[in-house]
Amino acid sequence: MPPPRFDFDHVPVTFAAYFNEQLRAWETLFPAEKSYFDRLGTYLEKAPPAMFTALAELEPKMGVTSSSWPRGRFTLQQVDFLNRNPLYPEWRRIITAIFDQINPALDATTKGVPRIVIVLAPADLPVGPDRMWTRLVGKGRRVPLVVPEDISHCIPLLLTGTANHNIETSLVELCSAARGPHSSWTIETAATMQAYSQKGTHLSYEGLRTYRMRLMAEVQKIAEQGEIRGPRQLGEKLKTLQPRDAEFANDPLMAEFIRATLLAGNGTLLVNNTFVEWASVQAIRRAKPSLLVTSFGIRNKVKPFSSLLIFEDQDAATAIPTQADMLGSYVDLEVFYQYLWQEAGKYAEYRNNTAYLFLAEGMDEMLLIAPADFPQADVTPGQRVTLESLHKSCRLWLGV
Repeated sequence: MPPPRFDFDHVPVTFAAYFNEQLRAWETLFPAEKSYFDRLGTYLEKAPPAMFTALAELEPKMGVTSSSWPRGRFTLQQVDFLNRNPLYPEWRRIITAIFDQINPALDATTKGVPRIVIVLAPADLPVGPDRMWTRLVGKGRRVPLVVPEDISHCIPLLLTGTANHNIETSLVELCSAARGPHSSWTIETAATMQAYSQKGTHLSYEGLRTYRMRLMAEVQKIAEQGEIRGPRQLGEKLKTLQPRDAEFANDPLMAEFIRATLLAGNGTLLVNNTFVEWASVQAIRRAKPSLLVTSFGIRNKVKPFSSLLIFEDQDAATAIPTQADMLGSYVDLEVFYQYLWQEAGKYAEYRNNTAYLFLAEGMDEMLLIAPADFPQADVTPGQRVTLESLHKSCRLWLGV
């Protein structure tokens, strides 16, 4: 389906440029993004001119002209023009002020539905429940859990209600069937949750290993040749390197999502938990899934004098043995838990209708942040909840 067409020539060119760029990338937008830009375009067509007065007055002072910035174009040169302009801080302030007027109006048109975010921690963390989720404990309540004798049954019991990986009762599959493509995501360090997701969107750090290695080799080659001036040019260069050997090789939308996530420049290529955290954040921002299951693992210690900053494979770069970093993983995850919760709370789709379940495999307690009408929100103090009943509560909440 082609992108919608809007008439907002009255909107200052630097503001309209970003919107036009998103329309050109229409085929690589998720349904939630398309809905947002459709509503934004409709709003801009009717926006009062006074909303853009300050920006219209600033653009000439910045040197924006019809020749230096033709309407409908948004190139790397124009991005550099903004970033290098002495008036860029003032431009950013005005843009923020404009969106402070737009966002409440768009939020009012957003239909909220019950959602669930499940965040799983590995069994090997060197702490007990009292040291878990410390940054968020004041936002919810700790709920005692009944832990199965075989802790490998924890995740299947939670996601399917049985210990046998019953795909027919998988929360991921049921949500996908009820709410459509990209409505349920599983993102993990390992490659185990694919068993619960056939129709859902599944990403695995380990599953993308071959593609990650090719990306690192390409970045290393480009860096050594010295042909790229900065990260934006690097990103454009690497857009041609798609995940042909990953599970979404034939899906342009997910191929671009994976490429952009791995090239975010914040360690997603090299650190498993960073990949999971950033992919989860981007899924929330872009796809707005009704169900997100994020599963962290234990990361390795970053080796001294490794080529971390130039994206080189640490195992190949040094002969120092790889070591698991239990304590470092715990410290990282305490930050990631809070970041995921805060990120989701930025969007109207998640406010006041989302249950957040923070669990650790084999741990006899979880943290629940949920609306008062979530089925497990009124558990009697001290009462232990089974994972099977938690699964039923999630199904009831999602309506699946």
